[in-house]
Amino acid sequence: MEKILHIIGAGLAGAEAAWQAAQRGVKVRLFEMKPQHFSEVHKSANYAELVCSNSLRSDDYEHNAVGLMHEEMRRFSSLIMQAADATKVPAGGALAVDREGFSATISTALRQHPNIEIITGEITDFPSCDAPLTIIATGPLTSGAFIEQILQKIERKSLSFYDAIAPVVYKETINFEKAWYQSRYDKGNKFDYINCPMNKNEYYAFVEELSAAEKMPFHNFEKPNYFDGCLPIEVMVERGRDTLLFGPMKPVGLTNPHSTEKPYAVVQLRQDNKEDTLRNIVGFQTKLKYGEQERIFRMIPGLENAEFARLGGIHKNTFINSPLLLDDFLRLKVQPNVMFAGQISGCEGYVESANVGMIAGYFAACILSGKTPLLPPPTTATGAMQLHLHDTTADYQPMNINFGLFPTIQGEKTANGKFRKIKGADRKEAYCQRALADFAKWQESIDV
Repeated sequence: MEKILHIIGAGLAGAEAAWQAAQRGVKVRLFEMKPQHFSEVHKSANYAELVCSNSLRSDDYEHNAVGLMHEEMRRFSSLIMQAADATKVPAGGALAVDREGFSATISTALRQHPNIEIITGEITDFPSCDAPLTIIATGPLTSGAFIEQILQKIERKSLSFYDAIAPVVYKETINFEKAWYQSRYDKGNKFDYINCPMNKNEYYAFVEELSAAEKMPFHNFEKPNYFDGCLPIEVMVERGRDTLLFGPMKPVGLTNPHSTEKPYAVVQLRQDNKEDTLRNIVGFQTKLKYGEQERIFRMIPGLENAEFARLGGIHKNTFINSPLLLDDFLRLKVQPNVMFAGQISGCEGYVESANVGMIAGYFAACILSGKTPLLPPPTTATGAMQLHLHDTTADYQPMNINFGLFPTIQGEKTANGKFRKIKGADRKEAYCQRALADFAKWQESIDV
C-alpha cells in the first residue's frame, strides 16, 4: 500500500481527518469537488462549510455531552475546534461561529499545510483495491454518481437515503408508576418493550395536538416517497383519527398492571442501545418541530417528565450501515483500503462529524505507519461515538452524542462505605470527569 492517504470530501470530517493525518507526518491528497461542482445546499468555495446553523451547540464540558466532545477534540489539537475558538461569536453557553470566518480559517490551514495537496474535481469512481488508503467523507448529500459506485461495492439495503428517526428518551426519566414492561402477547423477553397507556380522552386529545402541530418544511431538494411501513406519525393521523389505534399505538396483547381498565391506546418504547439507557418511541418518526415534539410527546402518560436524547426527524441523509460494513477502525470489511468518516458513516451533527473525522485521521496515520490504533475508551465522548458506529442492537440510525451512549454510572461509594446514587447534574458531571480522565490516559498511550 502506498504510504499516502487519499481523502474524498473536504467537509468537517474530511478536513479534520486530513489535518490529523498531516500533523502526524502523513502525505495527504484531499479531493474536493467545490468550486467546480456544488451540492444542493453548499454555496461557498471554502471547505468545512456550515449550512444549517452556525452553532456547534453547548460548550459546557462539565455537564454536557457535546461540550465534553468539544473539550476532547481541543485536547487532540482539532483543527475544527481551533477554527471555532478563533471565530466564535456571542451565543451564551453555546459555541457559535462566524460561518465565513470559520470556513476560511480551516481552508487556509489546509491549503498552507506542507503535507496536504488539495485536488479540485468530483470523484465518481470508487477506489480500487490497489489504491492508496482512502477515507470517504462525502457527507449526507453525497453526489448521485458516487453513490452508485458505493452501491456496487455494498448491498443496496446497507445504504440509506433518508433518516426516518423516532424520538429517543432517557429510560431513567420514564415514570414506571404509569408505564410497565411487557411484550405483546408476552412473546420474547418482557423487558423488550416499555408500555405507556392512554385512555380514550387522552388519546383523542393527543391526536388533536398532533393534527394542529407545527411541522418542519422539507428543503426544495428533498422529495421523500413515504412507504406505509415508515409513515410520519402526523401523516398517519391525517389518514384518520383512529389510524394510530391500528398502527404503532394498537392496545392489543397488553395488560396494564397499574389499572383494571383496559388501555384505549398504548405507546411502546424499544431498547435503543446496548446499555439500555435509551428507549426509542416505536413508530413515532416525525417532521414536527422540536419544541412541538417535546410538548406533545410529554402528553403520553409515563413520559410527562421525559428527557429526550434525540428528537424525531425525516430528512435527506445518505449514510451506510456502519455496524454491518465497517471494522473497529472504520475500514470497509470487504475492502480494507477504504475507510468511511463523518455523517456518511452514521453520526449526526457538525461536531460529531468532525469528531469521527478526527479519529479516522488518527486511525489512518497508525495504519500507514504499520501500527495498530488504540481505540478511544467508551467512557469518553469520542469512544462513545465510535461505539455507536458499531451498535447492532437496533435498526441503525444516525445519532448525536449524548450520555445515553456512555457506560452507565449509577453511583459511588461514600467515605463510610455506603453506596450513593448519583442523579441529575451531579451524574452528568461524573460522566464528564470520568471521560476527561480516561481520555488523558488514552492520549498518553498513543504513539502516532
